[in-house]
Amino acid sequence: MSLPPEKASELKQIIHNHLLRMDIHGKIREVLAETVRDDQGPAHRSLSEADFLRALQRRGIIDDVMKDLHFTQVDQHFAAETRSPPKPATHFVDKNITKLEKTNIDPCRRYLYFQVLGGKAFLEHLQEPEPLPGQVCSTFTLYLHFRNQRFRSKPVPCACEPDLKEGFLLEIHRDGVGEGSKMADATTLLSMCDPVHLVLIRTDTSSETTLVSSYFLDWRTVLSLPSGKTCFAVELMGVGINQQRTAEKERLFLVYAKQWWREFLEIRPSHQSKMVKIFAQDENGVNRPVCSYVRVLRAGRLLESPRQAARFVSLLALEKAPVVGGGGGKQEQWCTLMAFLCRGKGDCEDHATLLCSLLLGFGLDAYVCVGTKAKGTPHTWVLTRGTDGSITFWESLTAHRYLHQAIDPDAPPLAPQPKPSSPYRTVGCVFNHHTFLANCQPSDAVELCVFDFQNQSRWKAMSEEALKSVCAPGSTTSLPPLPPICAPSLDPAAASNQLELEMRYLVSEHRKDLDLATVWDDHLSYLLSSALSAYELERCTGISCGNEEFQDAVRRAVPDGHTFKGFPIHFLHRNARRAFATCLRSPFCEEIVCCRGDHVRLAVRVRVFAYPENACAVWLMFACKYRSVL
Repeated sequence: MSLPPEKASELKQIIHNHLLRMDIHGKIREVLAETVRDDQGPAHRSLSEADFLRALQRRGIIDDVMKDLHFTQVDQHFAAETRSPPKPATHFVDKNITKLEKTNIDPCRRYLYFQVLGGKAFLEHLQEPEPLPGQVCSTFTLYLHFRNQRFRSKPVPCACEPDLKEGFLLEIHRDGVGEGSKMADATTLLSMCDPVHLVLIRTDTSSETTLVSSYFLDWRTVLSLPSGKTCFAVELMGVGINQQRTAEKERLFLVYAKQWWREFLEIRPSHQSKMVKIFAQDENGVNRPVCSYVRVLRAGRLLESPRQAARFVSLLALEKAPVVGGGGGKQEQWCTLMAFLCRGKGDCEDHATLLCSLLLGFGLDAYVCVGTKAKGTPHTWVLTRGTDGSITFWESLTAHRYLHQAIDPDAPPLAPQPKPSSPYRTVGCVFNHHTFLANCQPSDAVELCVFDFQNQSRWKAMSEEALKSVCAPGSTTSLPPLPPICAPSLDPAAASNQLELEMRYLVSEHRKDLDLATVWDDHLSYLLSSALSAYELERCTGISCGNEEFQDAVRRAVPDGHTFKGFPIHFLHRNARRAFATCLRSPFCEEIVCCRGDHVRLAVRVRVFAYPENACAVWLMFACKYRSVL
């Protein structure tokens, strides 16, 4: 088949680059030298081109080249081009691999090959010894996000010069409907302002993750080089270091925000003490408007409903930013979405902004609330407004929902008033991706608050145009791109089986220390599955179901004159020893695990429910049955 000239040259370049990577010239020289040696003898004759090709074929070099290039698939791709042009990737597939795999390269597309050659000067690990073979050690993992594509490196041991050597093939496609199949020209490439977001995570021996660095790389410098390639060092600054470069838009917004704040204080002097937060500092120490932390985020097929999204967010662990020194203050650090997802844990602000983004993706009118809960503790949560005016609070750390009904302070003394149902005490402001509203009601108490955002006497709004200038996608180069949500790579059945086996071993060993025999009832263990499934369903939907069937099955499995006891518990991790130690701190669980009596039979069941980003809900249930002896 014939190809257009530009596609033919592109295909030639791809083949040339591939042959260079294979060191084809070196292999040809080896075969040539070997063939010449073999032909030197009494029956010496001149070496023809056909002889040399046969020698290459015997050594398998030609087959290796043809196999790696995937010529058949490339031809099929061009043949299919007239029927259905290829489209850019619109979803994220987690590249959970340990080396760069073979891939089909479309000569109609532009690609950016990003190679990490290693790490240097990680001085905090200067004194760490080389890990022994098989030894568990802390690791570094590099995560990468570029134009709706996400990758991660294989974990490498933490060291002063970590062996971070990976290659990532990034697809550069045009934006716009029907443009994804066209070759991006130089002007289009220069106009792509999306940076490559690098996030470095350290995982310790107990599987705890720590955010080491977050860096935005402008890749377009390579476009100015004739060779089309470059090599340079990237300094990964520690989180919390001030790297702010104020652009003109950000400066103008800061001027506007100061004027808006002065006007807010003039309304009522007590506004000075209200929890009104306009800016927040990210992991790089950059102060950004809080509205920029919220985006409309759709999870595709990974999350099916707003309540399931709330459940997913609640499974990401809570970890408050560390405070240096005393005073009881709260360290302010909000994470970009990419850093929060890679780390798998964060503070309440990170949870609330992620939940708000997901609820906006599901079409709800959602806002992040900044205020306090019991004892005046600063807190953030999410609010949604129904079309009927109803107000619902969403706690992002637990997925609990609370229907808000305001108390009317002007009502007669004997008039019935709603009782506060939520744990929140005050609210200073609410915001989402394009709205910021400060509470200017006489009292900031949640129980008295009316969430009528159109009423300017109750809520003072910032200019949506001003917010859009610094918070809208693409408005400033310092605004981090929105990463897609990653599908889980965890196999729930395999993880459940493994954790259940470990739990059985720990129970048997614990009872052995008490001079108690352990007899397992596999049938009773299996029956516990329906209860664990019902518990997780209730956490997702708020609806309890299936309890009648479970109780009926247990009654049938427990003979007359026997007693049944069960203890369910929920975890966010899969560390068996840590979970078992937690269980034993409960007197109910200890009573089951250490059960003594006649005809004692034990049961344990583990169910791991996998969610996006490998967040998991782990349900564990211990049970026993024994003959009652009076």
